[in-house]
Amino acid sequence: MQQLNQILRRIPVWAIYSLGALPAPWLFYLGITGGLGVEPIEALEHEFGELALQLLILGLAVSPLRRFVGINLMKFRRAIGVLTFSYVALHLLIWLVLDVQIPSEIWADIVKRPYITVGMAAFLLLLPLAVTSNNWSVRRWGPRWRKLHKLVYPAALLGALHYVMLAKGFQIEPLIYLSIILGLLATRLRLPSLLARARQADST
Repeated sequence: MQQLNQILRRIPVWAIYSLGALPAPWLFYLGITGGLGVEPIEALEHEFGELALQLLILGLAVSPLRRFVGINLMKFRRAIGVLTFSYVALHLLIWLVLDVQIPSEIWADIVKRPYITVGMAAFLLLLPLAVTSNNWSVRRWGPRWRKLHKLVYPAALLGALHYVMLAKGFQIEPLIYLSIILGLLATRLRLPSLLARARQADST
């Protein structure tokens, strides 16, 4: 893993932003040119939402990968988080501007449709994380910044539930995303105890 980590250290953060941003204009292009089928707006919503969920999973996997596998992606965690929120925002904007369109119906959909309520809750939890994803906030908030950014855990869970709830009929893919997120969240519960045991073993 040391050789892989050396390669990762040479990759600039801007390259992650550039690579992560590429799907957005490509998907819009496909939507305009008919490459997303007969329901391009619905397809765009789905694609942006799924990309956001995949990036959420990648962000949650950064710490377990470093601790259990030895792969260090910490350098890219902020970029992954910013890209995640960007795709969540695009997912939301497509729904607001191109799908619903009528402002009076937006609140009605949020209240009446549970999967939209859950998705909106996930967005609101991610919003303060996006606003404080900068060095100034890290310096100013200190330890409170880390506590605030733990909101990503319930946000990820709500995002996965949103996907499961909106799926039509029984679909295995949303359940796979939910299972992966639950597994990654479970590592957060086990990590403190595992680290404490490791320290005790080293001291004896």
